[in-house]
Amino acid sequence: MGDCRLPIVVTFNWKSAMEIGNKHMLHIPILRQGEPYTSLDVARVPHHRTRETFVEVSQANAGLIRRDLSRQEIARASLSKFTTCDLVDICSRAAEHFTDDSLPLGDTSQTAEDYVAQVSATTGMPYVLARRNMSKIKSMLSNMESVLNGLTRNVDWEVLDRGFGTHEGNSLSFYPRTQSLGAVLPNNSPGVHSLWIPSFALRTPLVLKPGSAEPWTPYRIIQALIKAGAPREAFSFYPADHGGAGEILRNCGRSLLFGDSSTTGAWANDPRVEIHGPGYSKVIIGDDCVDEWEKYLDVIIASIADNGGRSCVNASAVWTPKHADEIAEALAERLARIVPRAADDEDAKIAPFVDPQVASRINSIIDQNLDEARDVTAAHRDAERLAVWNNCSYLLPTVIRCDVDHPLAKKEFLFPFASVVQVQQSDLPNLLESSLVVTAITHDPDFIQNLVSSPQIDRLNIGAMPTNQVSWDQPHEGNLFEHLYGRRAFQQAVGA
Repeated sequence: MGDCRLPIVVTFNWKSAMEIGNKHMLHIPILRQGEPYTSLDVARVPHHRTRETFVEVSQANAGLIRRDLSRQEIARASLSKFTTCDLVDICSRAAEHFTDDSLPLGDTSQTAEDYVAQVSATTGMPYVLARRNMSKIKSMLSNMESVLNGLTRNVDWEVLDRGFGTHEGNSLSFYPRTQSLGAVLPNNSPGVHSLWIPSFALRTPLVLKPGSAEPWTPYRIIQALIKAGAPREAFSFYPADHGGAGEILRNCGRSLLFGDSSTTGAWANDPRVEIHGPGYSKVIIGDDCVDEWEKYLDVIIASIADNGGRSCVNASAVWTPKHADEIAEALAERLARIVPRAADDEDAKIAPFVDPQVASRINSIIDQNLDEARDVTAAHRDAERLAVWNNCSYLLPTVIRCDVDHPLAKKEFLFPFASVVQVQQSDLPNLLESSLVVTAITHDPDFIQNLVSSPQIDRLNIGAMPTNQVSWDQPHEGNLFEHLYGRRAFQQAVGA
């Protein structure tokens, strides 16, 4: 689920900035094939609560990016000296550096606790959620062996290194589709950065445009990999505007693009660009399990609310063949207990919106569509859905009871939001639209087979597991290896 919020530029105040930055204005540079570069053009990113400038981020213009991307072969060559095994070992070491070490941040250094506080400062994410996302990234790095085996279907790494070989008695050959992987990244959650990391282990350099409010995570991952022995030339980091993002998407042979439909629409039919948009993930309860729906409340709540509801793998809908009213009431009562808390409160479960206007706009969209729909949480909350607390704007968890064809049944937002709809199991195959993750709580083999056969489901969980539960040996959305490498027909004569 991409975050398409525009960068917020505020009037620069040296006195306030110095106080917030502990008498040192933080500055994040561009990385041009690993070399720091300070631009005259900077974005001044504010603290989400005080609105004072918290960090300056050098901005790369489209011309600089275009010029640098004309030399992608240098970055590619820097990785060709390493075997896949070497790069996996680097990832393993980087996992510890990322979570434990002090790493470079511009002309200063950043501890792990600095990182957590800085992510929170510019995105509003509570410390406890930032740390959980940090652990997710560490897990990706430390489990890179399993990740690659899942992406390549256990192809021998020597085949990847040489470009050809045999696997299970068959001749194979792979060729790189690109010199580098571009990624236009979001602000919504640090954990999303785990999706591009395997590119490094697949010997493909990275060209990253960070989200305007969250440059911290990609920069720190790069520094952790460099400290672990990665060649710095393999990493380019370009904070930029939409024009810069377009240059990356046009000039990298393969890219990832995160955002909503307004951001991704122009690239939706370009095979070079893998789209990561809204997930529209769902929990579906089968006829055989629905009479015991209370047993599954914890799974449904985790699917909706974990990570503050900010991820594309969070459920935005619950589909059930009956008991929809009771399920909606039970979810509303539980989710209404989630309230705003201080950023450093270990019980914090939701984040404020950096831009109050975004929160207000989402709130209006929901209110304007409540005809023939009901906000079930309204009767359980002590405040309005749009709440201001500690000078920050929050949207409190919301459960909507509506029909499956209602507009709110097809919405996804950056907070714990879900519709509950009643759908007959027999009708479901014809009603199911694109879903990144579906958790299907059922034991019915025929129903399971119908879901397995559906082209609308990208990831399918059978049984009582949250939609956000990750298995590293399974691709998240698309297969990064197949995005980066093509397979050619290959034969080798005996003795050749």
